[in-house]
Parts: sequence; structure tokens; C-alpha cells
Amino acid sequence: MSHAPTLAITMGDPAGVGPEIIAKAARRLKFRLDGGHLRLLVIGHRSALDAALAVVRDAPPIPTVEEDAAWPALALLPAAEELAPLPLGEVSAEAGRFAYFAVERAVKLAMARRVDGIVTAPLNKEALNLAGHHFAGHTDMLATLTGTRSSVMMLAHGDMRVSHVTTHVALEKVPGLLTPERLRKTIDLTYAALLGLGIARPHIAIAALNPHAGEGGLFGRQDIEITAPVVAECVEGGMRITGPVPGDTVFVKLRARQFDAVVAMYHDQGHIPVKLLGFNVDPATGTWNSLSGVNITLGLPIIRTSVDHGTAFDIAGRGIANEDSLIEAIEYAERLAASRRR
Repeated sequence: MSHAPTLAITMGDPAGVGPEIIAKAARRLKFRLDGGHLRLLVIGHRSALDAALAVVRDAPPIPTVEEDAAWPALALLPAAEELAPLPLGEVSAEAGRFAYFAVERAVKLAMARRVDGIVTAPLNKEALNLAGHHFAGHTDMLATLTGTRSSVMMLAHGDMRVSHVTTHVALEKVPGLLTPERLRKTIDLTYAALLGLGIARPHIAIAALNPHAGEGGLFGRQDIEITAPVVAECVEGGMRITGPVPGDTVFVKLRARQFDAVVAMYHDQGHIPVKLLGFNVDPATGTWNSLSGVNITLGLPIIRTSVDHGTAFDIAGRGIANEDSLIEAIEYAERLAASRRR
């Protein structure tokens, strides 16, 4: 493998905006690709990528390669054979089939160390299930394909990094899932990820589950009986951990760079602040004209980052999809890959 990192970019659902944002990212990264500083192997649907390249002005050509051949700095590896027409902007089993096989091939290459990491474009869960692959999304699929029992989601936007103790569960179930073991694992994986990003001595804040960190037990005792002892244990072991910090102030402190990351207790607690900053809204129209942010899966034996948005079927093929989130995901994967090599 050359010194430049090689990243597999899975197309996600080829009927969505994945092909277009890949073409636009390749255009923006052309100088680095031509200069030998980065290598991208797109894995997905040839016809869908060709349609995107026709829409994106000045996009570089992306030739087709075989898995066992030498790859140029920018190339496409077909995820599977094209068996049926692909309706753009619609849910279909054919698109779900390609989305699955793209990830499967990427994981195989990453586990064999032929690529340094995986960056995933968005897929559609309904299409995935129509194709017979019954996963809730990328995270479940990656855990199965890599033989990983559990993982942790980290969202990042610039220096805003937030890991989650729980994600896709009902809010009423969160208190029962907040165990010392689960919290400690989330802290340890977050700490290791920050080291991997080049932060020599990370400082992590633990968000409180309850308002005002429980207000001395008036609003719940989880922060006192579970979080506080785990934080004390981490501090005694030499880690820079602060908490529990009330949820209404912890993200302001993170934005002020008092911390390098926050461990959030549940999905919306962590997602809302990151996505609020990641959406660039035009006040004149009330619409957003760009979106950035990265989903990083911690705890896998491979590096995986992802865009932090969906397939956007409503704008697929129109040439207006924004590639900022994909560019940021590529940059995060590069940093993690460089640290792993060292």
C-alpha cells in the first residue's frame, strides 16, 4: 500500500444523492488525488455514477477497476452486477442490493488492509430490507460484517465531537441502559478516538442524564449513583474526565473548546447541538444551502466514517446536492488512518 491513504467510498443507495456527492467530492479533491496525497476507491453502481458525472461539471473521470488489479488514485469498483433498471429517487430492491454489496466489499478490503478505512454515503433502510438484508442501517451491518458485538456512535462537526451512550432507543428506556459498564466503554472508545485524531491529552465531558445533573437527587439519581462513580474511576486512572455536566451548558463549553468531546446519554441530546451547527440556513428563504457533519463508528476493527445526512431522494439527480459532509468524513478518515499507521 502506498504512503497516501486509500479510502473506500461506498456509494450508499445509488438512487439517492450518493453518486452526485461522490462526483463533487472527487472534483474538489482532484488536486490532492493528482498529487498523490490521497487515493479513493469508489464502490457502487457504474451507471448511477456515470449519470452523476454527466450532471457535475468538471468532475474528473472515474474508471472502472477489478478488485485484484492495481488501482489508480481515483477509481470505481462495481459492487455487483447490474441486473435491473435503477429508478432514480425511488426506493427499490435493486438499489438496496447495491448498497449492501458495496459495504460488504469495502469491509472485506478494509479487513484485508487493502484500504485504510471506509467512508459511507447514505443508504435507505427500506430499500436495504426489500433486498433481503434486514439491518437497521450501516451500524448494525458493519457490526455483523466485522464480527463486532457493539459499537459507539460519535458525531463530529469541526471541533464539536459527541459520543452517545445510547442511540436508537425510546427515551423511556435510556435510564435502564445507563450502566457503569456501558458508560465506561463509551468513555474509553471516545478517549481512544481522540488520541487517534492527534489530541495528546483529551479532555472529555460527561453530559448529565437529568436536568441540573439530578439537583442532588430531586430529579433522579442516575447522575449521582452511576455517572459520578465512573467519572471518579476514570480520573483516578489518569484520564481527564469531567462530569456529570448539566446538559443545558455542556455543549456551550464544548463549543468554547473547554473540552475535546462530550459523551451524551441519548440520541437527541447529542444530535441536536451538532446538527444545529452543521446546517447552514439561509435566513432569507428559511432553507439550508449546505450541511456538514460526520458520523464516526467507534469500536470496530476498521475505520469507518460517514456523512451525517440521508439519501435525499427528492433532489437526487438535480445537481444541487451538497458534498461538504462527505468531504469532512473523508478528512476525518484520513486523520484516523494516519494515526493508525503511526
